[in-house]
Amino acid sequence: MNTAYWCVLISIVMPYILGLLARFPGFTLEGNLRPRITAESLTGYQQRAYWAHLNALEAIPSFASAIIIANLLSVPQDTINSLALIFIGFRIAHALAYIANLGTLRTLMWAGGFVCIIALFVAAT
Repeated sequence: MNTAYWCVLISIVMPYILGLLARFPGFTLEGNLRPRITAESLTGYQQRAYWAHLNALEAIPSFASAIIIANLLSVPQDTINSLALIFIGFRIAHALAYIANLGTLRTLMWAGGFVCIIALFVAAT
């Protein structure tokens, strides 16, 4: 399995790590029975971690699609791997900026990841 596919796996796992961060401390069995209600009651960094979780989930389809299409259309593997690693770096920085409540940095990191996805599609043309 190439590096880019590992990056897809990382992008799939990352939202769940952020989701766990949003839930702890303060996880209760009662809260687990009503996860959506519990999520609405989060505040501070936990709320922002939950929002980062949701945003990370939204990024998976476009990133995975770009990786698959780039591989199918024989984009050089080094190009795909480099863009995939850069994307993951941007997504990690995005999550950290989200949790730290650094809105401008968060937006720039999101944009960087988005540019990586677009670059993969452009490279495949």
